[in-house]
Amino acid sequence: MPDIKTEMLEKNQIKLTFTITQEEAWPYLEEAAKRLSVQTQIPGFRPGHAGYEIVKARMGEMKILEEALEPLVRKSYVEAILSQRLDTVGSPKIDVEKLAPGNDIVFTAVVVRMPEVTALADFRKLSVAARASEIKDSEIDLALKDLTRMQTKEVRAAAGEAVTLQDKIVVAMNMKLDGVPVEGGQSGNHAIYLTEDYYIPGLKEQVVGMKEGEEKTFTLPFPTEHVQKMLAGRDVVFEIVLKELYHLLPPTLDDAFAVSLGTKSLASMRELIHKNLLDEKIREARTAEEKELLELLANKSQFENIPDLLLNEEINKMVGELKRAVESQGADFDSYVQNLKKTLAELKLDFTPQALIRIKVALVLRCVAKEENVEVKDSELDEELDRVASQYEDKETKERVYSPEYRDYMEQILRNRKTIDLLRGAMVR
Repeated sequence: MPDIKTEMLEKNQIKLTFTITQEEAWPYLEEAAKRLSVQTQIPGFRPGHAGYEIVKARMGEMKILEEALEPLVRKSYVEAILSQRLDTVGSPKIDVEKLAPGNDIVFTAVVVRMPEVTALADFRKLSVAARASEIKDSEIDLALKDLTRMQTKEVRAAAGEAVTLQDKIVVAMNMKLDGVPVEGGQSGNHAIYLTEDYYIPGLKEQVVGMKEGEEKTFTLPFPTEHVQKMLAGRDVVFEIVLKELYHLLPPTLDDAFAVSLGTKSLASMRELIHKNLLDEKIREARTAEEKELLELLANKSQFENIPDLLLNEEINKMVGELKRAVESQGADFDSYVQNLKKTLAELKLDFTPQALIRIKVALVLRCVAKEENVEVKDSELDEELDRVASQYEDKETKERVYSPEYRDYMEQILRNRKTIDLLRGAMVR
């Protein structure tokens, strides 16, 4: 075991100084020499079969030391972290102080320690209000309207028929501002459902009465709250060519319609919609309550200084989450940031307060779990892993679910869930 000196630095940093004797380094030097003999053709020896002294004579002892360094440093560092039970964040900063033939190997590792909660607030004296969950008839009516919209048939209009407010049209559109085409305002096949609200008030009324093949030019003011500030409240010229006209034939909202969708009657469909909407509202209310209680507990507790490394990692994680969300909608992330009129650095700065609270929430969860002895039984963990694995059919994915790394990850998820449930029981009133 190498000699290790531990020094506490400012900003939650720890410096470990490792001194490794030649005897302790010998197994790594042998392996390094073997690897070098595989990589380099040595006359008279098959790859990988030249001994240490032969490789040393051929390539030099310093080359062997350099080859041995990375695995030696990695293993020594990991063993030190585990043996000293250091809770660290991110990767260490490694500096080699002595690496010379015939001498001890000396290197340092500076690592950031996970900050601790210095004063956990008494969560039993804190409270958040329970959120009511109820469903109005108007919400059920809206859901039924969406269902009929999805089941609506589109029938191509006969030649010479005129547009009504019950139709769908496909137009070629060109928008201009002060005689200049508006960026993104051109489309060769733009669909408009006249039964729905359109984002430019007045446009639907302008196209009513048009027939396929007809052209029309008109001017409409853009809404003052429009997201494109250069257009908001401005008069924009629309050049429209009606290419296609479809009559919309929605189904009748009755028992037959309900049966076609797998329910017994319209009444039973309303009941099912009510249940689904209520379940969703309950989930949303629970999520909001948990967010409020965790942030309240975090804000009432006290912490050691949060290292910049940990804060930057959390900010980058938030940027990654936003990027995936934007791209899942088919949008380009860089364009999205530009539309916000911000640089990526400014966006990260905006994320800083929320990133800080997210870190504090994670720390108080760990602290509460430790103080309240929240544990996850092996049987509970096995059951959850079996449930996750049952969702996949391929062998490789199932094996990953049962890997030690994923098991540790799932254990932390379940421990957090139990801890949050404990906090809910004490704080939600």
